[in-house]
Amino acid sequence: MEKTQIVYDDFAKVDIRIGRVLAVLPFERARHPAYKVEVDFGPLGRKWSSAQITSYKAEDLVGSLVACVINMPPRNIAGFNSEILILGARNTAGEVKLLTPTHEIEIGEAVF
Repeated sequence: MEKTQIVYDDFAKVDIRIGRVLAVLPFERARHPAYKVEVDFGPLGRKWSSAQITSYKAEDLVGSLVACVINMPPRNIAGFNSEILILGARNTAGEVKLLTPTHEIEIGEAVF
């Protein structure tokens, strides 16, 4: 379902950055299968996310580049402070697949 149309100024408020996955830990307390994911944004620091990306093996995610929204307020998810939103989309099998750059990008770079 399509969402309500926005103006460019609304989109410009969203800070989407490229980060590199440093660590992926199990998140047993999550309501839906998820990982705790640490992402490095270079000069912007490291941040954590609760991410429902368990269609990937944890070890395969480490080192990968991901697109993330970094300017949302932190959210408490089952006692875990999720600071960022890692972007993905569901495929036809219902698995969440990450939105990732097709080329090497410096971590911390903005998506526009």
